[in-house]
Amino acid sequence: MRIRLVHAHNPGPWTGAGNNTYLVLGARPALIDAGSGEGRHLDDLAAALAAAGDEPGGHGALEHVLVTHAHSDHAAGAAAISSRWPGATFAKFPWPERDARYSVTWTAIADGDALPAGDGVLRAVHTPGHSPDHLCFFDAHSGVLFGGDLLVNGGTVVIPASAGGSVAQYLTSLGRVLELHPRRVLPAHGTPIEHPVPLVKSYIAHRMMRERQVLDALAHGPATVEALVQRLYAGLKPGVERAAAESVLAHLQKLDAEARAAAEPGDDGTVRWRAVPGAD
Repeated sequence: MRIRLVHAHNPGPWTGAGNNTYLVLGARPALIDAGSGEGRHLDDLAAALAAAGDEPGGHGALEHVLVTHAHSDHAAGAAAISSRWPGATFAKFPWPERDARYSVTWTAIADGDALPAGDGVLRAVHTPGHSPDHLCFFDAHSGVLFGGDLLVNGGTVVIPASAGGSVAQYLTSLGRVLELHPRRVLPAHGTPIEHPVPLVKSYIAHRMMRERQVLDALAHGPATVEALVQRLYAGLKPGVERAAAESVLAHLQKLDAEARAAAEPGDDGTVRWRAVPGAD
């Protein structure tokens, strides 16, 4: 499988240095993720396609865009790509209320679908948790997994509880990736992950540790999400408080579903969370 990294040129507080998109070259060129529509991204994509067209057996037309999930840094560039390559098709796992934000026609991908890409086939793996529609794309021949926002080198993934994120689903998704035994993961942010299995195991351990920390904090009495963030994230960098709050809320929602914690709305509208006695 011939793969070219095409940077999306969209740095920011939530995207870091910016998104990675990946062009799979061959008879049926396919782009993994659409970026956010930056002109430099489209120009770099055009250059990569043109260079591929000059190679023996190469093709210079974009055929498919496979989107890992509907967050704007992965999907908002679809309209601009469609304008430049009107013959390209766009596909993702459905998330109707989010998908409608982007003015392209989406082909629905289901878990396990075989998708033509380059000279091979990618298998869709539904991996919700970061978002309900999140997909990874796996090349069984090479062992390469296009990981979207499931994994990142040097950090952890935000679980946006107030926007469809779920820790329980995320842990299940990490387990599915372990079963695939990928040799390499190409993430949507950061550098390639050359040893994914140990990283996935460390992610699972980290989430279990964070869950224990939340329960230990609640043992001291009911607390708001904001108070838990202050307790659990010492030395938090400015600008990432919202991400930390989303992850704490995601853990609380998991514990609530397991009857191990419960929300207590106050008369002033403040929500405090408490541990459920005897549940743990």
